[in-house]
Amino acid sequence: MEIRACIDVDDLERGIAFYVQGLGLRQGRRLGDDWVELLGAGSAIDLLFNPAGTPPLGEGHPQRRSYARHWTPVHLDFVVTGIDAAAEKLVGLGATLEQPILQRRWGRMANMADPFGHGFDLLEFEGRGYDELLSPRPPGAAD
Repeated sequence: MEIRACIDVDDLERGIAFYVQGLGLRQGRRLGDDWVELLGAGSAIDLLFNPAGTPPLGEGHPQRRSYARHWTPVHLDFVVTGIDAAAEKLVGLGATLEQPILQRRWGRMANMADPFGHGFDLLEFEGRGYDELLSPRPPGAAD
């Protein structure tokens, strides 16, 4: 099974610049004037141009797109090295760092929002990464 993440933006060129320059993704195919795929992550990310105020589920649906700051139960985590520099670079490209970078047992996390209001996280793993949350490594176990 393939997973593709789709991100609505109200400025396609700004979206391309943000994700390519800020996260090191590369532009793949243009699939029309309003759609570009970004490659270089574990799954393709499709940027879709959709103006603010348009209905995401058809004209009869009351919900409208908004690019004000929002969070959804589904969001993207980008694993990086050098989280401080990565966060600083993204802020320079229009992202918001929501709070100081957090230290966790498994590494560090930066809660951010892209220029289109979408929440995302940067993760920098340390030690055994998420395995740090599991029972301790047995004595003599290889790293």
